[in-house]
Amino acid sequence: MNAVEIKDNSFLRQYETRVNGHLAKLEYSSQERKVFLTKLIIPEEIIETEFKEDFIKAVLNDIQEKNMRVVPTSPDVASFLRRNKRLYKEMLPIGIRI
Repeated sequence: MNAVEIKDNSFLRQYETRVNGHLAKLEYSSQERKVFLTKLIIPEEIIETEFKEDFIKAVLNDIQEKNMRVVPTSPDVASFLRRNKRLYKEMLPIGIRI
């Protein structure tokens, strides 16, 4: 895994990272102890499967450190969680299946 430095821009409700001058972001909303990951936006210039996975991992690790649950409403995040169920299953709220 390549280290991706992320910033939680709580004002805009998105996680951000810059790669070669381009901004990648994952929009979210939060409610109680849950973070709803709603939209992943990665510019065409930096679309690489490995980058996308590293970015999602960095966001999930930040959410996990905050001891919050995650609800993946973004298809990209839901797909990532399906492929990595064992690692992130405990982050899903009770009753949420992917």
